[in-house]
Amino acid sequence: MEHRSYAYARVSSKEQHLDRQLESLRAYVNDERDIFIDKLSGKDTNRPGLQSLLYTLREGDTLYVHSLDRLGRRKEDIKNILNDLKQKKVFVRILDLPTTMNAATDEITGATMDLVNNLLIEVLGYMAEMERRNIRKRQEEGIQSAKAKGVKFGRKKKPWPESWKEDYDSWRNNKCTAMSLIKKYGWTSTTFYRKVKEWDNSNLSKV
Repeated sequence: MEHRSYAYARVSSKEQHLDRQLESLRAYVNDERDIFIDKLSGKDTNRPGLQSLLYTLREGDTLYVHSLDRLGRRKEDIKNILNDLKQKKVFVRILDLPTTMNAATDEITGATMDLVNNLLIEVLGYMAEMERRNIRKRQEEGIQSAKAKGVKFGRKKKPWPESWKEDYDSWRNNKCTAMSLIKKYGWTSTTFYRKVKEWDNSNLSKV
């Protein structure tokens, strides 16, 4: 059976470009049909390009990837993919990991390379996971900083109906029923009493 070479490239969104990855991968994979791509986040492995690639790879094939984090962002996902490829006896070459780019020439060299590469995979898988956590942390810190400056998040509250204060006072003074106001504003009873509570709380804070 002929052993083939494949490549995988990924960016996190449709707005990002694959040019740099593809340029380096084409040095090893000539047929564009053998280069699988995704423009999706690496938060999980549910990516069409990746899944098609994993289905296509056979024993003795070689997979080229620009960097380890292109396979995924989570350490466990990366390890699972690499373990699956190892079980299928697929050679994995990571372009920015020089040791993975050298073919083993004998049993001792092969065993040594496996040891080194497994250590690198552990370390870089951990780094990819930490980077993802750091991104979330920076986002959270940015949100907290913005809130401290008075920036509001979430959906903007709808203004109170123009006649609400008058209707609310009438209802409180038993001049109209809750049902009449529910029908007037097209609310449910739950929405009406939630609005009443919000109104009461907002006015209490002004006292």
